Amino acid sequence: MKKLTLIFILGLIFGCQIGNDMKNNQKQMIENYVNSYNDFDINGMLKDLSDNIVFENISNGEVDLKTEGIQEFKKQAEAAKQYFQTRKQTIASWEFNNQKVIIDIDYKAVLAIDLPNGMKSGDTLELKGKSEFEFRDRKIIIIRDKS
Repeated sequence: MKKLTLIFILGLIFGCQIGNDMKNNQKQMIENYVNSYNDFDINGMLKDLSDNIVFENISNGEVDLKTEGIQEFKKQAEAAKQYFQTRKQTIASWEFNNQKVIIDIDYKAVLAIDLPNGMKSGDTLELKGKSEFEFRDRKIIIIRDKS
């Protein structure tokens, strides 16, 4: 009986450690992605993405942009850089759920171009949103930005 109890306790300890390692790795990948985004560093953004990355931007419940694959994602990220003089995502909170992590984001950017909605170059855009990251094989496989 004592042997089974010891095995059970060791299993809990090692299981918690594995879970903490996974959380720490996921957190590090997301922080790298967000910091690279803020710095307009596209290669840094790509570092932890799967070759089959799926990216969705969702506004008011509607998918208004979707990319599939690393090359399509990179092309969109390069194009989006041109829209902003500065941009900053700040992580407000974290929610870990196995292979999925949700972060609340405070977003602030200064536009570099005029937008169809009437905002002009030099205007400040401020939003709150969520980003969902899903993981497989120690890579980010899905990113959903929701605002």
